Amino acid sequence: MTSAVPHPRTGTDRSPAAARAGLRSLAAALLLGAAGAAIALLASRQGWTEGTANVPGGDFPLAAKGSEVTGVPAALAIVGLAALVAVFAVRRAGRVAVSALLALCGAGTVLAAVLGARDPAALDDRAAEVSGDTSATVDALSHTVWPYVAAVGGALILLAGLLALRYGRLWPAMSGRYERDGSPRRARRAPAVDPDRPEDLWKALDRGEDPTQQGPTQQGPTPTP
Repeated sequence: MTSAVPHPRTGTDRSPAAARAGLRSLAAALLLGAAGAAIALLASRQGWTEGTANVPGGDFPLAAKGSEVTGVPAALAIVGLAALVAVFAVRRAGRVAVSALLALCGAGTVLAAVLGARDPAALDDRAAEVSGDTSATVDALSHTVWPYVAAVGGALILLAGLLALRYGRLWPAMSGRYERDGSPRRARRAPAVDPDRPEDLWKALDRGEDPTQQGPTQQGPTPTP
């Protein structure tokens, strides 16, 4: 009489409920991450700050785009998008590390956008350029809504990273047939070529083989003297 031996449980829950939760979180993370990166990149190309510079003859209006104020949000959005794709190429500890990087990219985008909203450095440089005075500064500094739009994009990337950290273990990975498991693989034998069948000869040529250099098993019977 044999007794049932319990199999060890793996770290991944394979229940239907867990599978559904994994698919829902996967779809949400992809949507949030892609949308967040697109929003942050779009907002970085818009005008963030406005002001006036005192120049001879009156006040000169100035404006600066987000990419001129700070390039951090756009750069982190690109890195976050790459991390979102890389999540599916790694497993276990690697997936946790990439998910953490994705979350950090989102948090960094939010912080850089909020700090850049009131950064006058870009307009001060523009004021010095138009006035010819290196000590010139901008007056009546104001900001648009676009820095906060970029911050919203960073928040979406952050949410995607948190979802990856929470549910990433339930997500699928790249197909295992592209990975080496250390076991020997059988060499795939080329199909036999029948010299009497022209289609076999053409197929061999398409595979880069020489149909005239076949093994002895594919040759005709050896004539007896």
